[in-house]
Amino acid sequence: MGVVLITGSSGLIGSEAARYFAGKGMQIVGIDNDMRAYFFGPGASTAWNKKALKKEVKAYVHKDLDIRDIGRLGKVFTKYKKDIRLVIHTAAQPSHDWAAREPLTDFGINANGTLNLLESTRLHCPEAVFIFTSTNKVYGDLPNSLPLQELETRWELPKGHPFYDGIDESMSIDQSKHSLFGASKAAADILVQEYGRYFGMKTACFRGGCLTGPNHAGAQLHGFLAYLMKCCVTGEKYTVFGYKGKQVRDNIHSYDLITAFDAFFRNPHVAEVYNMGGGRENSCSMLEAIKACEKMTGKKLNWNYSETNRSGDHIWYISHLGKFQSHYPDWRQKHGLQDTLIQIYENNVKRWQAEKNIW
Repeated sequence: MGVVLITGSSGLIGSEAARYFAGKGMQIVGIDNDMRAYFFGPGASTAWNKKALKKEVKAYVHKDLDIRDIGRLGKVFTKYKKDIRLVIHTAAQPSHDWAAREPLTDFGINANGTLNLLESTRLHCPEAVFIFTSTNKVYGDLPNSLPLQELETRWELPKGHPFYDGIDESMSIDQSKHSLFGASKAAADILVQEYGRYFGMKTACFRGGCLTGPNHAGAQLHGFLAYLMKCCVTGEKYTVFGYKGKQVRDNIHSYDLITAFDAFFRNPHVAEVYNMGGGRENSCSMLEAIKACEKMTGKKLNWNYSETNRSGDHIWYISHLGKFQSHYPDWRQKHGLQDTLIQIYENNVKRWQAEKNIW
């Protein structure tokens, strides 16, 4: 049957992976200690998702531990050893704003925690495939140097630009402002590549754009589509930070990311790097996303604008998927942006209303 070890298993990507690979007949060992509640407050806790996973997925075993604890982590690997066929590492401190509050915590989780997992994999199950959810923030603010044009609702590249269809893996990660979060994730990204090249391990870094979906515990500092929809439903005030609200992101549904993981798992490479997002067809600006959420909920968003953009934030980022698609030509995205927004709304509206006593 084989074991899939998933860190951050109660989060958006981890829980999607747990359900998906359990459906493939594999044993799931999930590692998650709900640090998201520590980062962003009780409203961002993933405890509800852990409870749902334990109830729905019979092949799921939960381990409540911190990936910075190499001793406890090693015990899990020692128990399952070479039965572990796949490691999906999604646990992280995910906010570049939050990282500046506690740089040691951020680096400890994102960089040292990744090193702990890589070394544990090398020692106990070196043939396992190791997939890391990296981030487009490893490119720092270099995308902001692109010749962007201001349109009515978004910033945009001219059609003839080489990156018009998305930024590919040729962009440098050097000599740019990353934020401390971007730096810790870049360190982890390079470690994952190095364990692949140096030890011959089957590793991959998926440098994500906006990863989203119905199980996203969105918060102000992370998970903008889910949090935006939540604010539209509940009336909470939403703040748009800088760039006139015209900053652009591409959005990929968590399920589509997991099917990409599965494609790599079934035919892995060594030390691979892929930019991964929704692509141009699933991109939107902040203003465009607000309009879409207002239309779906039938409510006006209570929002304000701050002239100060987040440090190191991207003005425009769309992922070019060409490299991954050339390696795995059968992979396709199942969920478009509109479908993803509908799922976020329908799967969460009752829970959000109950939390705020809105009926």
